[in-house]
Amino acid sequence: MSAGHARVATALLAATAVALTGCASSVAAGNAPGISGDVVRIGFITDMSGPYVGIDGPAGAEMVRKAVAEKGGAVGGAPVEVIVADHRNKADVAAAEATEFFDRQGVDVLIGGVNSGSSLAMAAVARERRKPFVAVGAGDSSHTGEQCSPYTVHYAYSTTAWGRIAGRAGGDDASWYFLTADYAFGRQMHDAAARYVTSAGRTVAGAAHHPRGAPDLTPLVQQAHASGAEVIGLASGHDDLARALTAVNTLGLRDSVAVVGMHLFITELDEIGLEHAQGMYVPAGWFWTRDAETRAWSERFFAEFGRMPTSLQAADYSAALQYLNAVEGAGSDDADAVLARLRNTRINDVYTKNGYIRGDGHMVHDMYLLQVKEPGESAEPWDYYRLVETVEGEAAWPTKGESACPLWK
Repeated sequence: MSAGHARVATALLAATAVALTGCASSVAAGNAPGISGDVVRIGFITDMSGPYVGIDGPAGAEMVRKAVAEKGGAVGGAPVEVIVADHRNKADVAAAEATEFFDRQGVDVLIGGVNSGSSLAMAAVARERRKPFVAVGAGDSSHTGEQCSPYTVHYAYSTTAWGRIAGRAGGDDASWYFLTADYAFGRQMHDAAARYVTSAGRTVAGAAHHPRGAPDLTPLVQQAHASGAEVIGLASGHDDLARALTAVNTLGLRDSVAVVGMHLFITELDEIGLEHAQGMYVPAGWFWTRDAETRAWSERFFAEFGRMPTSLQAADYSAALQYLNAVEGAGSDDADAVLARLRNTRINDVYTKNGYIRGDGHMVHDMYLLQVKEPGESAEPWDYYRLVETVEGEAAWPTKGESACPLWK
């Protein structure tokens, strides 16, 4: 008997059994859409070959697979498949891959990795297809702002949240100067941090914008120091942040100003080194030394990859696990049913405790202000952070009054 004939025969037998149990059972069965195609498919699209592979990439994909394995490889009696693609940090490639996943691969949920332009392009495709999209690695606050969607969940962090956490650094009376990468990502972090600083009664002494990838930021760091500001906020990420930090050290300013790196992952810190980054403040949504559970989980990651996980890789695992839990709880992979289940369930796993998804699509969870340890403080490999402050729940995220999401009004 062919697989198709077998499915038909199984369906006929099931229908007969339902008919024999009476009308009430028949109605209940008819209201349960079940698993489409008899398979649950998770799509994962991120940078798999470019500059951000260390913070997400293949290890992020493997964490999605770990979540599937934790569920025994199946939910609701249906096997779970994971399909992975490389968006190459191009929005058009990301949109094309998302379209392929939904239209031809039968993907039920899409988890998106780094690069905000690519992530927003995937969100647009998911909205059109009415399929869940979980933005993990991209921070652009538009995901839950003016481009919010009933099908998008912004899971790990946002530029607004990290800006708000970063703005808590430096003391109650400290004045700030911002060095800002001049594109949406940098400007959003700058604006969020500046709003927090001024709302707390502190001052912004000035700001300077620089193009993404500027080769030498020394003149701008000199300008920041000349302003008399006590805190230099680096509203940038990746190589831009590293070059700004190099300028701070080259000019010998480490002991005279506090430096806040608004977008830094542990793998990048490992490349920079504690000697150069010591004392810098960093916002984070997760860190591996947070508690015994995160340590144990991270040590298993280390055994496989030879490095500790980033917050994004932990969030990839969590997003996949929580989606599968929701499918199991809903008894269906229907997008609206699963999203309703997610929105009405508290999220408790190695990534966060008591997290929840609110009306604009933010997954609200605790955030952290960390400080990079001095080399002599580090007790073991990858022991890079000391906890300065835990910012609980809603305090880390934009308020409804600040939100530009039309769905949350």
